[in-house]
Amino acid sequence: MLMPTRPDSVPDAPAPDATPDWSAMTGELIQARQTVLPKRLGAPAPDLVQQHAILTAAGAAPDHGQLLPWRFIAVPDDHRSALADVFAQSLRERDASATPDQLEQAREKAHRSPWLLLAVVDAERGDPEVDLLERTLSAGCAVQNLLLMATALGFGSALTSGKALKSEPLRQLFALRAGEQALCFVSIGTVHSRRKPRARPAVADYFSTLGSTPPEA
Repeated sequence: MLMPTRPDSVPDAPAPDATPDWSAMTGELIQARQTVLPKRLGAPAPDLVQQHAILTAAGAAPDHGQLLPWRFIAVPDDHRSALADVFAQSLRERDASATPDQLEQAREKAHRSPWLLLAVVDAERGDPEVDLLERTLSAGCAVQNLLLMATALGFGSALTSGKALKSEPLRQLFALRAGEQALCFVSIGTVHSRRKPRARPAVADYFSTLGSTPPEA
């Protein structure tokens, strides 16, 4: 027979000046992040205060030389139709035989996700000695920070790409400069449904020690 829990059995709260267990908190946050497809995200989107917190987290990414070789561009509701036109035009240019249904499916993607951002990396900003790969790595860290803060605030998120990112109409719509490249779209919103989380890879699948046998490809 289970006995009722006595009040004095409740663990004491940590002292106000106790040092938080950052490693445990960070590990839980990282493992909690998972991709939630844009079609499974809905309102409400992060409010302005939450958006600022998410974007501020991105600014903590490592950045060699403080070049700030990346930026994010939000797509407000009144510009979703223009983005939809770009998606349809890009598909039409790649496949002249695309059906009306396929074009409409391409257009519909622009209207998913309550908060939609385009991540952009700049290959020319600042010191030219800093390689594009290093700049892209910094951008990737910024994106991950952004996703983790969104998760911490209770939102779902996803990264999406596609051939439209390299299209000239998209470059024109977002006014990308000569040295800039669109990396991916970031979708953030409230999770309305989610799939079963995928299994994480084992450390042995991606870690080795110099001089030992590397993980199998």
